[in-house]
Amino acid sequence: MTHGLLLYARSRALPRTVLVLAATAALAVLGARDLNAYLDPSRQVPVVALAPLFAAAVIGTGLHSASGELDRTAVRPWWRRRLVHLLALTGCAAVLLAATVYGHPSPFGPAAMIRNTLGCAGLTAGAAALLGARLSWLPVFAYVSAVYVGSANARGRLVAVWAWPVQPAGRHVAWVTAAVLLVAGAALYAARGARPEGRRD
Repeated sequence: MTHGLLLYARSRALPRTVLVLAATAALAVLGARDLNAYLDPSRQVPVVALAPLFAAAVIGTGLHSASGELDRTAVRPWWRRRLVHLLALTGCAAVLLAATVYGHPSPFGPAAMIRNTLGCAGLTAGAAALLGARLSWLPVFAYVSAVYVGSANARGRLVAVWAWPVQPAGRHVAWVTAAVLLVAGAALYAARGARPEGRRD
């Protein structure tokens, strides 16, 4: 059992993925430290929005399987392993990134970092199932970048829904949106796995 899990981890390059997530957290620490010199709490938005984006991109590429045909023809269903794989990486990223802004007196602190990590990971997992692991970073990168650039002066009831990555941690609607994205993306990835590279259907 343990040997099988180790082989699974190595085939998905999990050790390397965790190391890159740790490096992403280290860069977020540097960014948060520089921004902490300002009194304006909204200046932490770049770190809270972009660090989870980069972490989700790392998670997405880590969902690649070099043996997709073997996965689909295995005697035991792989959906449990895929789900645990995704949730373990997402949890690792959420803990590491939340620690980078721990103790900062800002509404964009650890809770917002966790929310954004969960939502971005869900988007990436869904994209991995639909586009493939190597392209899974594209939709979340485009979406979060567009929200970060375009939501500065946005008003209305639905802003907390579509602009959830840049909302303060106390916005419950933003949390619901991120949770829905995580559940939907995780379910799609667990059921289908990452789309094989080069597949045309």
